[in-house]
Amino acid sequence: MLGYLGWVPTLTHIGSRLASYRPALVDVGARSRAAVAVVLREQDGESELLFIERARHEGDPWSGHMAFPGGRLEPVDRNGRAAAERETLEEVGLSLAGSRCIGRLDDLEGRPTTPGGGLVVSAFVYQLEGAGDLVPNREVHEAFWFPVAALLQEERHVVYPHAKYGGRELPGILVGQPDRHIVWGLTYRFLDVLLAAVDRPLPNRWTDPR
Repeated sequence: MLGYLGWVPTLTHIGSRLASYRPALVDVGARSRAAVAVVLREQDGESELLFIERARHEGDPWSGHMAFPGGRLEPVDRNGRAAAERETLEEVGLSLAGSRCIGRLDDLEGRPTTPGGGLVVSAFVYQLEGAGDLVPNREVHEAFWFPVAALLQEERHVVYPHAKYGGRELPGILVGQPDRHIVWGLTYRFLDVLLAAVDRPLPNRWTDPR
């Protein structure tokens, strides 16, 4: 699989770039916190990234969204990284206990218009050893691996008409079935940070829909 201009990223390359990356962290204060795991594995010399399609539930603001495994910090979590690892195990049955955390991305605010400040989401990048078999729970409709290089293929860059903003078109990446497996919003923004950190920024930059 060739990506953008023949770029085929290896975990060695990604890890070396992330080692020198200094993420922009948010002073959380009293705001709610969440964390996600950006999980990478290598198959046949090519890096792949784990995505989940969230199950559809009435009243869930993230219902049906493409995402990374993760969720809000619970009292049992000593920090964001612990929350990301716990949620990954719960949501897709994947233990990150033996995996290397090779970096951290910028903190992002999930809902910046919320009074008092939005949900602050942290992202931790892991290098998985092994096949990474997935067993989704009831919160996840589907989970799958996707080639990192393919994220930069021009034909995969689409627009996502968000109903909340009157159908305003937001940048997205098609990673599976059209009109279903489109990465947009917060997950798109994390991808933007990740790929920029490894010197391959996304061609469509995120714009704040407010």
